[in-house]
Amino acid sequence: MLIAGGAVVGLSAALFLAWHGVPAMLVERKPSTLRHPRARMINPRTVEVYRSLGMERSILAARSLSADLSTKTMIRAKTLDDHEAQSSPMRTEAPGLTAATPCTWCSIDQNRLEEIVADHAAKFGADVRYSTELVAFEQDGQGVTATLRDADTGEERRVRARYLIAADGIRSSIRGRLGIGVTGPGVLQNIVSLVFKADLSGPLRGRDLGLGYFDRPRSGTRMMPLDGSRWVFITPYDPATTSADDLDDEWCTEAVRAAVGVPDLRVDDIEVQIERTGAKVLGYEIGAQLADRYRSGRVFLAGDAAHAMPPTGALGAATGVQDAHNLAWKLAAVLSGKAGPGLLDTYEQERHPVARHTIDYAMNTMRERISAEGDGKAVSYPAIILGYRYRSAAVLPEDGDADGPPALEPELLGAPGTRAPHLPLIRDGARISALDLFGAGPVLLTDAEGGEAWRRAAGPAGVEVRVIGGGELTDPEGRWRQAYGVGPGGAVLVRPDGFVAWRTPALPADPAAELRQVLARILDLA
Repeated sequence: MLIAGGAVVGLSAALFLAWHGVPAMLVERKPSTLRHPRARMINPRTVEVYRSLGMERSILAARSLSADLSTKTMIRAKTLDDHEAQSSPMRTEAPGLTAATPCTWCSIDQNRLEEIVADHAAKFGADVRYSTELVAFEQDGQGVTATLRDADTGEERRVRARYLIAADGIRSSIRGRLGIGVTGPGVLQNIVSLVFKADLSGPLRGRDLGLGYFDRPRSGTRMMPLDGSRWVFITPYDPATTSADDLDDEWCTEAVRAAVGVPDLRVDDIEVQIERTGAKVLGYEIGAQLADRYRSGRVFLAGDAAHAMPPTGALGAATGVQDAHNLAWKLAAVLSGKAGPGLLDTYEQERHPVARHTIDYAMNTMRERISAEGDGKAVSYPAIILGYRYRSAAVLPEDGDADGPPALEPELLGAPGTRAPHLPLIRDGARISALDLFGAGPVLLTDAEGGEAWRRAAGPAGVEVRVIGGGELTDPEGRWRQAYGVGPGGAVLVRPDGFVAWRTPALPADPAAELRQVLARILDLA
């Protein structure tokens, strides 16, 4: 496998593939992960994904010093020193979210998260190559041949891979070469961002600021704490008249002073963000667009190459990470011969609609925060990150389900196509979540009444059976059947990505035959 793009989505793709035992090479033209914090939060669903690989503890340990956002305030004002037009608490939870997941929000700078993901990817065997750019590729019926260039020496070499994942950003050159168009408003803002150090205790006036939206020096300017006296500053700029590479310390200082509202503010330090050039300002685009297709032959789009959205709600990187999570197990299954090639078609079938809904939500939230002009549509945050529903050939619908409710239903409770519900369980005396049972391969959940029959049926098919309510797993709250929508002897088949593929409310007359048919359809083995 070859992956182009070394930000969090590309690194996560390399991580998930390597964890599934697929040799993966990632190439990134930059010399290392960016030092700039960029995204500052990952939502509970993203933490769940990394938890399935045993990474939750190391990620939580790397939280920023501003990790506890429950006491912080989000404001909108002309400047930090001015009276706010709007003020609200920084809520990191939403009604129903705590009960729905064992994970919480994590305030972690994206550069630190990328370092952790890259480290784990390498430990699992991924080959991560910085200062290496993909400059050309061609594909045939058996694979992809790519030309790679060393960014330091200019030396080129050709590599051969079965598939290519394009995680090369909002202006994906790979997407362009494939001729895949995009739909949506496109670039919303060109942004420059920097990290500075200053004493803001005066204009803060005792407020514990988590995030501020300001009108100076330009509408859409944002500022947030990094740690101690260090702050992240973000403001729009016009690339037609200004180059981000030309913005010097004087420009940065005056822009910060304008946002704070103190003309003589002492700005002690503006940090270098890009190691190769020594640039202190990071320029990038905020956009909203959706690729028309996620696949062309043996090339798949992921992350911003497939979809771009405003950063409001911590949804952009999260959606890309889950793209990679969805695609990795499918590629692993096809490459190992456990699934047919048709399984790969379900990547676009599942992830494209999710991105469309998520872009709409992020756009609405951005309008509400910047100008209080959102449309007021009552789509809950838990529904956006946990309640969407896949409809594809890798999910077997139930009777009457084909024309059922659309995606984003928050409580479908174990229905095919939904994320398997969190359920507190006891294993070996320790409290776990049902989510901790999923990841490596398909898992069939059942109870003691169906345990032996399902074990005999699943063994030859290579499906792991986990019995809830027997000696292995205890259901302390007695909610297993209700949460997963089954009766005595019933079973639920959960995919490696933690989504329900199929369920039967009771033990069928021939469990082995039933399971064979189900797997053949889901894995394209018919």
